Amino acid sequence: MSDFPYAERFAPHRALPEVGEERRDVLAALAAMAAAEDPTWESGQCSGTMYCGDHEHYEFLNEAFGHFSHVNSLQRDMCPSSTKFESEIIAMTLDLLGASNVTATRPAGLVTSGGTGSILHAVLAYRDARPEVARPNIIKPESAHPAFAKAGHLFGVEVRVAPIDPVTTQVDLDWVAAHVDDSTIALVGSACNYGYGTVDPIAELGELALQRGVGLHVDACLGGFLLPFGRELGYDIPAFDYAVPGVTSISADTHKYGYALKGTSVVTFADQRLRNAQYFYQTDWSGGKYCSPGMDGSRSGGLLAATWAAMVSLGREGFRRYAADIFATAAAMRAAVAEHDALRVVGSPTFLFSITSDAFEIYHVNDFLRTRGWRLNGQQYPNAIHMAVTRPQTQAGVVERWRTDLADAVRYASTKGFEPAQSGSIYGGVAGGSTAEVDEAVKFFMADMMDQQMSLP
Repeated sequence: MSDFPYAERFAPHRALPEVGEERRDVLAALAAMAAAEDPTWESGQCSGTMYCGDHEHYEFLNEAFGHFSHVNSLQRDMCPSSTKFESEIIAMTLDLLGASNVTATRPAGLVTSGGTGSILHAVLAYRDARPEVARPNIIKPESAHPAFAKAGHLFGVEVRVAPIDPVTTQVDLDWVAAHVDDSTIALVGSACNYGYGTVDPIAELGELALQRGVGLHVDACLGGFLLPFGRELGYDIPAFDYAVPGVTSISADTHKYGYALKGTSVVTFADQRLRNAQYFYQTDWSGGKYCSPGMDGSRSGGLLAATWAAMVSLGREGFRRYAADIFATAAAMRAAVAEHDALRVVGSPTFLFSITSDAFEIYHVNDFLRTRGWRLNGQQYPNAIHMAVTRPQTQAGVVERWRTDLADAVRYASTKGFEPAQSGSIYGGVAGGSTAEVDEAVKFFMADMMDQQMSLP
């Protein structure tokens, strides 16, 4: 990909044009770029990323968004619809996540900008709910999302990283128990984790959290809107929600398997008082008394409207139907993996699965699959690739194409052995290396890449 895409086709804007361009020309350029990019995922060969993949659904959400695209949800007196949308999004999410089991406190939540936003707000709430703790810490599995490390960095919270069992890929409970102390404000478990599609032992973590008097955040950003329906369909998915004693907060992404537009997630709390701890107030400002429910000030009323529209238009029946297709497709794709002795699936996955090999460098499989139009995500420790099954994979013919292309990829990788491969492991993409030297080089490469992406040629 060019450092500055479309530079040859569309003239770059190095400053605001003196005279604005015709709207029809602007829209034509946007349509051309969308038409060029959509085929990369429409085939169903892209892991994750596009969770619905239904253009008719996107058009519906765009129309819903358009009615409120100009609205700042901060002004609730002018636009009370934002209160309706957000409160009902939170209520529906809490209901899905078993909040009816919470009786001693009042559950609550907040719509955020995404999974990272939900995790940041949860860690902020736990920190500010315990102001007496001078040097707070949280304990997360190594497999839990890096957003927890980002939260620790931003908020001055120590992040203790618990190892995972290499076979089950679940967190080491004994390690967690040994490292809880008086400054621990919360434990973390995933349902499911990004790397392996594994659900951590939430029941055991909940029991430990209750014994030690600390919170337990379940990161269900990936699984929150899919795993509950998997359980309804009879799949062996352990309890992970508010039905588990000790769970005090859960994050779930509406913009993933909630099939909303990108830019929304929900962080929920078993106790409204914990949610309120993340609020920010400044009452002595000359501009007036300032209050914000989270880190964001202005928020899009359009995204709230579109998220609400996605949820109420699908209903439980729609979510359940999509979940049935996704779980069945994931099982069929894993069965294709099992046809090859040189491959193995890591851990006990759900709808997302990870593949590695002891017979050759697994990234060779990825290299070959890329030539057939597949886009899988690379992992490390051990080197692996994973597929997050979404609705585009449930299209007719995709599983058959996966089986054929994977067989060809295994034959190719067998000829390469453990030679260095072209691809590697960068979250959301591909790159190379895992040694300390290469890790440092990747940092510089990514920083330089971002600089180039933000600069004109």
